[in-house]
Amino acid sequence: MTMPSTPHQPTPEGPAPARATAQGNPSGLPLAPLPPLPPPNGPAALRSPVGLGKAVAALLGLVIATDLFALWADYTLYDVADALRGALAGGGPLDALAQRADRADTLDAVAGVAQVAALVATAVVYLIWFLRVRVNAEVFNPFGHTYSRSWAGWGWFVPFVNLVRPRRIMGEIWAASRLAGDPDRQGIVNVWWAFWILRLAVDRLASSASSKAETADAIQDAALQALFADAVDIVSAALAIAVVVRLTRMQDRKAHAGPALAGV
Repeated sequence: MTMPSTPHQPTPEGPAPARATAQGNPSGLPLAPLPPLPPPNGPAALRSPVGLGKAVAALLGLVIATDLFALWADYTLYDVADALRGALAGGGPLDALAQRADRADTLDAVAGVAQVAALVATAVVYLIWFLRVRVNAEVFNPFGHTYSRSWAGWGWFVPFVNLVRPRRIMGEIWAASRLAGDPDRQGIVNVWWAFWILRLAVDRLASSASSKAETADAIQDAALQALFADAVDIVSAALAIAVVVRLTRMQDRKAHAGPALAGV
């Protein structure tokens, strides 16, 4: 479904300010209103986010698929480490285990490459979609955004800032995209963001444990942490799909609702 060709015309909320006060208008004639304020973030055109939203959802599905593959690789590595620990404790043969360990390492490496490739592709398309919905939100409400448009991109990469600012920007986009009279429910956004932050934390811990693992016990512990990190990433990606699909539908509905329902 395509957006209407004529964009909404943004105007500031409330009555337009008068050119002069009553004290400065002794004639008693009606005061002429000031012209509409210019958009603070520059010109904004309404463009459909539907195609990009579908692409992001599909790529997030690919992220989930690579995470499932990584879960299998993590479990294989954990199983081999457990068998190796038992063989070392009991003095059993290690030749067969060495071959299993090599296969487990290869599987883990392939899973890591697949995850990185899927994540990079998803991040690129997601950022394009995010900027698209931000610009659309400026058309719906040009005066409801705390940060400049560029922060919709840079906000994801600046250390510490990326823990809070993208969520704030998403919340303002969400509020601007709802139809007039609809409640501003952002529970799904809050849950998604909580899992996103958790994913960043557990992924860093799992990577650190994996890089330091040299003994069978340490490898087994690192594999467990990787299992947990990949499971969290699956939940985070699933919640991200829900947010992307819902926000895309909200903007598509608002664009087709007309000024009365759209509240512009």
